[in-house]
Amino acid sequence: MSIGPPGKTDAGTGPHGIDPTERELRVQLAACYRIFDHLGWTEMIFNHVTVRLPGPENHLLINPFGLLYHEVTASNLVRIDLDGKVVEPGDWPVNPAGVIIHTAIHSSRPDAHCVMHTHTTAGSAVACLRDGLSPDNFYSAQLAGQLAYHDFEGVTVYPDECGRLVKNLADKNIMILRNHGLLTTGRTIPDAFLRLWLLQRACEIQLAAQRSGQTLTAVTAQAHRRSSAGMRAVQDSGGGAREVFEAMQRLIERKDPDYRR
Repeated sequence: MSIGPPGKTDAGTGPHGIDPTERELRVQLAACYRIFDHLGWTEMIFNHVTVRLPGPENHLLINPFGLLYHEVTASNLVRIDLDGKVVEPGDWPVNPAGVIIHTAIHSSRPDAHCVMHTHTTAGSAVACLRDGLSPDNFYSAQLAGQLAYHDFEGVTVYPDECGRLVKNLADKNIMILRNHGLLTTGRTIPDAFLRLWLLQRACEIQLAAQRSGQTLTAVTAQAHRRSSAGMRAVQDSGGGAREVFEAMQRLIERKDPDYRR
């Protein structure tokens, strides 16, 4: 079947009372959770992907706390406000730690319509390294100059950390939470997904190369500039992100279209 681009009505009109745009975002976000599950980017019932709904309320969609990623569907996603309060009755609560990180970024960055946070093994391992992500592989070179860091302050449940996290992120869309995990933002779910995929691949390749015990070949400053500039141009144009996400969504559609429910 065909998965249409954002703005089309492939997602359908959904249940009575659900705006078609919201319905489409719900389907896309549910697909994203299933894609994370397929890729192994899961941490039991923890970690989150959030997306901002259109409208003056600045409401967000987040996964229900208690469900595994392969159990997330369009209809069981939870609508919350920027204070992390559930604004529609439902069967599931939300995770306070997830609310703290995501609402802080959504509140301070109007352009960050989607926020993704993971604790993958490779991502968390690189986050524990003193020097963080090395810029010396194909994927990390593309992220040169685009990466922010935030120091570990403990489990993220204290609101006073929000200001420091937002200050460290500044205007960047990719962050390593030291001793913790990975985070990306985007204008759309596909934008944030492609950034996270690049960051995850960069971490995986760095760790694999370091395990060899051999001296790594450094990437030149010129190669960093060219790689990063090329990726920025792709990201600014929106090229690639939608196509990558739609390809993964087709894979999920073939595995189990139940996510649309």
